[in-house]
Amino acid sequence: MVEFEPRLFDDIDPSERPSLGAALVPIAGMIVFLSVGLIAFDLDPQFPLFWGIAFTGLFARYHLGLSWAELYDGIASSLLMGMKVILIMFTVYALIASWIQAGTIPSLMYFGLELFTPIVFLPVAAILAAIISFAVGSSWTTAGTLGVALIGIGSGLGISEPMTAGAILSGAYTGDKQSPLSDTTNLAAAVTDTDLYEHINAMRAGTLVAFTIAVLLYAGLGLRAAGAIPSDRVASIQAAIETTYVVSPLVFLPVVVTFGLALRGIPALPTLGTGVFAGVGTAMLVQGTGFGAAWSAAQSGTAPETGMELVNGLLESGGLTGGAWIVTIAIAALALGGLLERAGVLAVLSHHLGRLCHSVASLTGVTAVSAVSMNILAAEQYVSIVVPGMTLGNLYNEQGLDSQNLSRAIEASGTTTSALIPWSSGGLFMAGTLGVPTLEYAPYYFFGFLSPLVLLFMGVTGWQIVSADRADADETAMQSGGTGSVTAGED
Repeated sequence: MVEFEPRLFDDIDPSERPSLGAALVPIAGMIVFLSVGLIAFDLDPQFPLFWGIAFTGLFARYHLGLSWAELYDGIASSLLMGMKVILIMFTVYALIASWIQAGTIPSLMYFGLELFTPIVFLPVAAILAAIISFAVGSSWTTAGTLGVALIGIGSGLGISEPMTAGAILSGAYTGDKQSPLSDTTNLAAAVTDTDLYEHINAMRAGTLVAFTIAVLLYAGLGLRAAGAIPSDRVASIQAAIETTYVVSPLVFLPVVVTFGLALRGIPALPTLGTGVFAGVGTAMLVQGTGFGAAWSAAQSGTAPETGMELVNGLLESGGLTGGAWIVTIAIAALALGGLLERAGVLAVLSHHLGRLCHSVASLTGVTAVSAVSMNILAAEQYVSIVVPGMTLGNLYNEQGLDSQNLSRAIEASGTTTSALIPWSSGGLFMAGTLGVPTLEYAPYYFFGFLSPLVLLFMGVTGWQIVSADRADADETAMQSGGTGSVTAGED
């Protein structure tokens, strides 16, 4: 991940700093363009975002006085920061296609249909996704591997794909938040100057409450789904898979290789890239696919003819080239976010939000709003962590609060809500990977709503809020060999 250094309010020369009114102009323009393009004319998001880029660029050039070079640098910096995201998107699309061609995902569906029932599927899927995400430290890796298989299993059991996607994301982001291997977890701790494990501990109670509620809600949905599956449906799906693929323990080699590397702490991109090679190799060795055909599937996707329309639809994939549609939206959104950052718009908005803070409750709320706003405006979850983390730190100090309160707030409201924004990197990736539009799975992504709500509850009630004095006293006690008193932020 490229280090992102945002322009903060105090770093911008007052003569070059936009007023609040001026900062709101490109925001209003973006809202209008997206509304007109997506709703009035039913366009895809690419050109409405392009209109926003053009409008913001012209406004920044001729009203705010930025040079073309400065605007270009803003776009380039944002794209450079998001390059990892773009590469992961392409790689995951190739990985999914190669794993389908290898029989890995079809076989996971085959055996999963025997193990799951409609009643337990959703809560168990959420818990399983949480465990895997915690182990590998990546919600994206979890969704792009286990998540794709769970979508197929859920469809076979008669569970709607948006419900399954919501359960997968709730588990994936829960595990990601609590994993010391997660890049967003490390980033939130780093930008707020918080010890990593203090940050994780500070998130634990709220995360557990939000996830427990989510699992109970999925259990309720599962009860409603009970008995909806025809008695012969599972057998028909399994038969269609068996006639098209070799179902064998050998096809799980890509899973073993990919998760083995992730568990060893290898970063997501080389781990997923190795998974593509493993998928292609397995397709050749187990399924008998030719070398050229195996790599063509990874590039152009799969369109199997299993004799069952449901299975055909579940196992269709776009491959590497199929990721282009999603990636073009990500590039446009990142470019727009880069312009807004370089023009000082994000800094001004964060500063004025910060002026609304007069209590712990208002500070927590403003932090949450700021993080969500960055997801909407900059389309990148890293920005939703970095900008509020660097902008609001002094306000937490002024109120005598330990930095772990800030690190928890930006991750509980920034990382988790990225998947709810259709043009954000998180929303684009999850929708493209799981094959479910963001607005369709959003109502069932319970953790995405519950995490910031629990955070706001903490701010209002003072539960788990840790003062700087108490944190320093406990650290001193620990260093002297004592047990220390239990702080409000510990379980």
